[in-house]
Amino acid sequence: MTKAPQRPRDLNAWAKRMVDIATGEVEDPLKKPTVRRAQKAGQKGGPARARVLTPEQRSEIARTAAAARWKKD
Repeated sequence: MTKAPQRPRDLNAWAKRMVDIATGEVEDPLKKPTVRRAQKAGQKGGPARARVLTPEQRSEIARTAAAARWKKD
């Protein structure tokens, strides 16, 4: 699998790349089949996991996530 090119550090070069992608002169690295497949799998996986978990389990996961967000460093 090839790695997506990094964003150019120069703002003008980055802007030109965005225009090239928008006009179709350069292929958008996020439109590759592997990226689309991963996005599709993610859209299926979350709801499938939610169906399997009990309300108590979902509540515990949410409680843990909220505690992590509010944790002071």
